[in-house]
Amino acid sequence: MLVQECKKELTERILPFWNKLRDDENGGFYGFMDNNLVVDKKADKGVILNSRILWFYASCYRTLKEEYMLDNARHAYEFLKKCVDRENGGVYWMMTYDGKPADTMKHTYNQAFAIYALSAYYLASKDNSVLELAFELFNTVEEKCTDEIAYLEAQSIDWKLVPNDALSENGLMADKTMNTVLHLIEAYTVLLEACEDERKNKVEERLRFLLDISEKKIFNSDDNCLRVFFDKNLDQIGDIHSYGHDIEATWLFDRACEIVGDDALSARWREINLRVSGNILNIAYENGAVNNERENEKIDKKRVWWVQAESVVGFTNAYQQSGEEKFADAAKTVFNWIVTKQVDSRDNSEWWGEVTFDGEPMPKVQMVNPWKCPYHNGRMCIEIINRNVQL
Repeated sequence: MLVQECKKELTERILPFWNKLRDDENGGFYGFMDNNLVVDKKADKGVILNSRILWFYASCYRTLKEEYMLDNARHAYEFLKKCVDRENGGVYWMMTYDGKPADTMKHTYNQAFAIYALSAYYLASKDNSVLELAFELFNTVEEKCTDEIAYLEAQSIDWKLVPNDALSENGLMADKTMNTVLHLIEAYTVLLEACEDERKNKVEERLRFLLDISEKKIFNSDDNCLRVFFDKNLDQIGDIHSYGHDIEATWLFDRACEIVGDDALSARWREINLRVSGNILNIAYENGAVNNERENEKIDKKRVWWVQAESVVGFTNAYQQSGEEKFADAAKTVFNWIVTKQVDSRDNSEWWGEVTFDGEPMPKVQMVNPWKCPYHNGRMCIEIINRNVQL
């Protein structure tokens, strides 16, 4: 059964791998491991990486209740506190191995992951100071990272706009992105879940706003997909379809609506999300896994670790929402791809970041780097365990 297999993957491969990357000398977790499984203990530490690790251990503890998970979360939290700019607000983009600012850019996407992690850690620890820091960052985002249309993205240490290189690609320079909106939704969903006082009204208001612009500007109802890159007015630029973000968004949107607790909103988004899930199943699910993306007419068919992980969750969610067996079958098939092709079978390793269409490793993406983390594959396991759906 998928639940048991995901629990095994989490406890016998993913957790043991990341447990060994804890840096007890300088704090946080090591920031880089190459594909020969060699750790660079003096590599810079991505704030996104360490936020995601905090989220991971806090969420593992909430699911499996093993004390070492809470201790690792506490360890990650102590490092994340060093990433906060106490003068200007917000978290930095990158830290040195010993906890000093290495890249002082402030990015809304990065603030979102810190809020996401802190909210999850509060739910695990019930430490009120953690929730207060989450709200400190929430208030900073709402003060510094918005305009009259939506959310700004890349800014300098003192909150002046800079080019959005970090989240732009494919030769485009986007002012605003679906990716940042999606992960603000993710963060505000868990912050809303964590909050029990009057502040939850403001969080819910902003979460509804994000869902509204997602429905009206980001969702392409003609093609049943999400637009990716935008100018400052939230008008689309480029012709990109990110298959992984689409399937990830479906269950995150459903979860946001569930936490808001609005039945009409949930019903509207359930219909949208099933259309998007069905579209991904029809156009991107091939040879047992999900292709990466389409740019104009060109389809990138490499298999990226996070796309496969989110596909298992997204197809499972679509099955739960619709009862259609085609989604259950796809979830099980993609999971089988993961354990036979995406997983690195070497001792003490984890998942290949990228493999070819046929499952051959592509060593471009290291085992650990500022983006390669236990957030997607660990979350896949946690979601399937918690959903307890029998597939």
